[in-house]
Amino acid sequence: MAPSLTLRARLTLWAALATGLAVALVAAGLFFAVNGFLFAAQRDRLTGAVGVVEARVEAALGREDDLLGALLGVGATLSAADLEAMLNADPQTRNLDLRLITVSGGEVQKVATSRFPEEVPPRLRPGTYRTGDRLVAVRIVAGGRAALTVVSDARALGEARSAFARALWILVPLALGLSLLLGWTVAGRLLAPVRALEGAAREIGAGGDLRRPVPGAGEGDELSRLALTLQGAFARLADAREREQDFMRAAAHDLRSPLAALTARVDATLARDREPGRYRSELREIGTDLTRLATLANHLLLLARDASALTRGDVPLRDLAADAVDRARELAPEADVDLLAPQPVSVTGDRVLLGQAIWNLTVNAVGHAPGATVTVTVVGEREGGATVTVRDDGPGVMTDVLARLGEPFYRPDASRSAAGHGLGLALARRAAELHGGTLTLESAPGAGFTATLRLPPAGEERVLRSPA
Repeated sequence: MAPSLTLRARLTLWAALATGLAVALVAAGLFFAVNGFLFAAQRDRLTGAVGVVEARVEAALGREDDLLGALLGVGATLSAADLEAMLNADPQTRNLDLRLITVSGGEVQKVATSRFPEEVPPRLRPGTYRTGDRLVAVRIVAGGRAALTVVSDARALGEARSAFARALWILVPLALGLSLLLGWTVAGRLLAPVRALEGAAREIGAGGDLRRPVPGAGEGDELSRLALTLQGAFARLADAREREQDFMRAAAHDLRSPLAALTARVDATLARDREPGRYRSELREIGTDLTRLATLANHLLLLARDASALTRGDVPLRDLAADAVDRARELAPEADVDLLAPQPVSVTGDRVLLGQAIWNLTVNAVGHAPGATVTVTVVGEREGGATVTVRDDGPGVMTDVLARLGEPFYRPDASRSAAGHGLGLALARRAAELHGGTLTLESAPGAGFTATLRLPPAGEERVLRSPA
């Protein structure tokens, strides 16, 4: 497969094509205009000369003969010498050729000058014609008794066309060559910022510095805005890469710790013989660590879930909230967890993901506000959609902590010893985004903590891509 032309070459060829078409259109217009003008000038000059010759011929034929001659059909006749003399008497008619056909005494007589072309047919209707390189004018004179044919040399028209064609053969290639040269130069100047962008993108890709400024970025022309867009895209890629690296480091740390603990516990258990009760206790603790690992793995899988993999169906939010409240009461029997859902509310979405999000919000409130009252509220909106609110009247959090809640693996220092791994709120926020909704966190020291999950009506979901 032949390599495609470069953008510069294509722009140059398009410029040359446009120039060639423009030159061809202008040349065609000029040709027809000049040719028509020359023909009209030749025709007008011939018409004027014919008028002079016609007057002379009619005078010579005796247009005002006596009535008897007219009745007998006898009139004056002219010879070829008489026609030559008529033409030579005036510079306007000197280059013309004549033919006179008369009817005298019932006989047709044809007289012509010596240079009159024989190929001109004798039976032509009155008018002006163009035959080859000649103009022919036919007039009826002497009261209809004679037909006058006047021939003028029109080779000037052919010579003008030939000269025009020769000029085009020279000018068109010259114009195309100049357009190619000019198009190549202009295209090179126009594409210089593109080459700079290409070089900068190559260097950024090779060096890995995604925050490096892109040359020419600004709000000027289209290329400047393109450079600004690329710079913004590179910055967002840098942010995504940093988040991914932090995510992977945190995930590796949270996976390493329970695995190391499990390994140490198993090794210590197997180091010497123990009583059956001690084995049961050790296995129970190992099961707790395995549950934590399974929860962490499940949350990681849910966070990495792609929007195209979601199962869309009718999701009963009140049932999911009731299930989360029941599980929270079983997990912490001393907790005060209530459900406020006066009527059934359903949305279109992924049941597993939304159920996990509601459970995470509920268990987060129970775990981080011990002794507080937790209320889970499910309300349907008038336009469709729904809102799930989980509120506790606990101590709340500081503003700087609130700003970071929802980041994967982020846990405030006060809760580092907690069993959680910092993915609960992150997964709830991801679930909201995948369903086109939002997760809003509100809190202040001493004012409790409120998490609001808003889900849009069916048909208004924004399908998002998985995070980088």
